[in-house]
Amino acid sequence: MKNVLLLLCAFLGLSGCHAAQDGDTIDNSTVSVFDVRRFMGKWYEIARYDHRFEKGMTHVAATYSLQENGSIKVKNEGYKNGKHKEVEGRAKQPNPADPGRLKVSFFLWFYSDYYVLDIDSDYRYVLIGSSSDKYLWIMSRDKTLSKEKQAELLDKLRVRGYDTEKLLFVDQN
Repeated sequence: MKNVLLLLCAFLGLSGCHAAQDGDTIDNSTVSVFDVRRFMGKWYEIARYDHRFEKGMTHVAATYSLQENGSIKVKNEGYKNGKHKEVEGRAKQPNPADPGRLKVSFFLWFYSDYYVLDIDSDYRYVLIGSSSDKYLWIMSRDKTLSKEKQAELLDKLRVRGYDTEKLLFVDQN
């Protein structure tokens, strides 16, 4: 039993190192100015890296609401196999000196990184990533982006080292 536990700890340690190496290939620096109040409201998912918790989802949107205690209520919703699905969670800004780095939780006290990589000065679109290269979203206040704006955002992501070929464009029609 002791050997199994040691092997498991070694594996977890190595997988953590591997994830850190993957994250070193991208620029996931966040915006230095971020007005959380202007960010509140509804955002439509334009594109994302596919992952298990959104697999097969279409018409995806996220709504953020600032709570009296300073936390942020998060409601993610979309459709899977024709059925409406939604989940509520919470977000927080753990470090005011680094306003573009948020933490989001949809289960108990388990928080994930939520990095605001780039945001339009009018808060019309946003690029969201994390501390690794595994998560990426393009979101907009509108259900669609112009081809020009989409190309501009994809170029910004490529310059940062993201593989834009892996992006799944979300059906919002």
